[in-house]
Amino acid sequence: MNRRRPPDDTDDDVNAFRRALREAGVRPIAVNRADPGRSRRRDPAAAERRAAAVAADGADTSSRTSDGRVEPVRPSEFLDFALPDLPYRARSQLKRGQIAWEAGLDLHGHTLDEARLELERFLHEAAASRMRCVLVVHGKAWGSTADYPVIKSHVNAWLREWPMVLAFCSAQEFDGGTGAVYVLLRRRGLNA
Repeated sequence: MNRRRPPDDTDDDVNAFRRALREAGVRPIAVNRADPGRSRRRDPAAAERRAAAVAADGADTSSRTSDGRVEPVRPSEFLDFALPDLPYRARSQLKRGQIAWEAGLDLHGHTLDEARLELERFLHEAAASRMRCVLVVHGKAWGSTADYPVIKSHVNAWLREWPMVLAFCSAQEFDGGTGAVYVLLRRRGLNA
């Protein structure tokens, strides 16, 4: 099989090409770097959230979550939360289960108070270990006196209040589906 070699460029060809570009109005660029655009760090709300997270005392876990009214969720409802300044790529990787979780917590069989304490302890330990992503299995069981999954609904509310939580969403089917959540954690900026 014969391979055809491209003809060698000569200086005459290169000069003719450059002259044709100039005649067409093409000008060389002054800077050979991409413009990254506006920095995301100028968002004042994000700066306030970061400052509040840094000021939070990591040792005091007793008041991290409230016992107030919780919005009920359906057993099969997909949970999804992220801070507004979280990069799209990180959020989509979390949703697809592409960020490996480093530790897991199963809240099956716990009362509501036990579940809250276990979740707070687990999140505190994960932050102290500088973990990036964890799995929390809340289940889809209906409460004995409630007509909605009590622990799932409370976990949905509690994680939104926790300052080191950047995002969470329902897990992929192989990790528990809508009975579990991936939780993306802040790794720096908190006293642990």
